[in-house]
Amino acid sequence: MLRETFATRYVTPLREGGSLPGIVEADDLGTYVMKFTGAGQGRKSLVAEVVCGGLARRLGLRVPELVRMELDPVIGLSEPDQEVQELLKASGGLNLGMDYLPGSLGFDPLAYRVSAEEAGRVVWFDALVNNVDRSWRNPNLLVWHGDLWLIDHGAALIWHHNWPTATASAARPYNASDHALAPFGPDVAGAAAALAPLVTGDLLAEVLAEVPDAWLADEPGFGGPDAVRAAYAEALATRARAVAVPGAVTVGTPTAGRPSRAPGWLTGRPDHASEAAR
Repeated sequence: MLRETFATRYVTPLREGGSLPGIVEADDLGTYVMKFTGAGQGRKSLVAEVVCGGLARRLGLRVPELVRMELDPVIGLSEPDQEVQELLKASGGLNLGMDYLPGSLGFDPLAYRVSAEEAGRVVWFDALVNNVDRSWRNPNLLVWHGDLWLIDHGAALIWHHNWPTATASAARPYNASDHALAPFGPDVAGAAAALAPLVTGDLLAEVLAEVPDAWLADEPGFGGPDAVRAAYAEALATRARAVAVPGAVTVGTPTAGRPSRAPGWLTGRPDHASEAAR
């Protein structure tokens, strides 16, 4: 179960995200990026964050710690930004916090190299969760202490926005040609062989148990939160089998406008450019 914290101070909005997440301080003296139930994407984006974050962590990928975060809208009364005030007022109660990684840098393929093995694991994971939001246009990757960290999975699990088509959608192939790590020759086959067997019913049940009931309640067509969890488990199990098949995840020619690859002077450096300075 995710730890529970209470927001004590709203620090500043992060306007890079469409859902207007914000940096907040909490009663555990930690600093978090808070994602709100009252944002335009609604609670399903928070469900996707919890499910994807839990899966990534259990598959050995780096994701910031996620916490359940209670919000009293009163902390927004002094906010000068009307949009922020309205968001906080609409998000009273349980929200989601993501551990803030101080000093982290946005991923830049020209400055940071990724091994084919690690790139393959990230690409395969994104195929598993149907992540449409880790392209070269918007990598949603951070470099922190010389390591690659995955963030922002609210747009993943796209099939949970239309449950009647979830099973069919989960079986579709995944085109990773525009993936942020496509230039690094991702070993997708190796990742599938290593990771697909780990996606068991027990692992999925463990991950889905971390999703609060309040975010699964009143889902049309379901009898309650446990029925929704069962639907997620079925779709993800189907997805794991589908993307384990050779050729299900393809890396082809990217769309036009892609930035250039890393220059030649960088290709001889270690996988983590920062290691050279250690």
